[in-house]
Amino acid sequence: MERCVKCDYECVGITKHGLVFCNVCVHFCPNDPEKADEYIEDMVDGEALEPFRKFSRTRGEQQKSGMIKKASKGKAMSRAPFGYILEKGHLIPAQNFREVEEIFEEFLEDKATLNKVAKKHSLSVNGLKKILGNFTYIGKIKFNNQTFDGTHKSIVSPILFNKVQDKLEKIKKKS
Repeated sequence: MERCVKCDYECVGITKHGLVFCNVCVHFCPNDPEKADEYIEDMVDGEALEPFRKFSRTRGEQQKSGMIKKASKGKAMSRAPFGYILEKGHLIPAQNFREVEEIFEEFLEDKATLNKVAKKHSLSVNGLKKILGNFTYIGKIKFNNQTFDGTHKSIVSPILFNKVQDKLEKIKKKS
């Protein structure tokens, strides 16, 4: 969450002229950057704009705000990734959770390639990449380019995860 430079309201910010605004203040901000500076100087009480916020939010903005709040509490955002099950809204390691750690370890082997590991585990290469880059496996929740501590048990150690990320980065640079 960010704060609006005009009314200091905590919000999912909208950037204009390199500055963060709430969904109400951004509509009144001038398009000319110099006039925008004048506009910001005249601070407004964020509470006074509350009635306008209620009607200015789109359904998508309301939903995204709720999802960010849920992620910040460490709760799962969508369906359970490979190796987990979703039980009463909580991620729990599934019976096949050890296969996830095997996938990470096998990928680090010298002659391992994305294709070989994917074939061995009956995955597509893109499916494998999603597993290898998923922060859920180290007990984190990633949403809206932010990472939060999850409330679930990790399956992979952060050290193993980071080594895999390094190898993936090297593969990207080669191509």
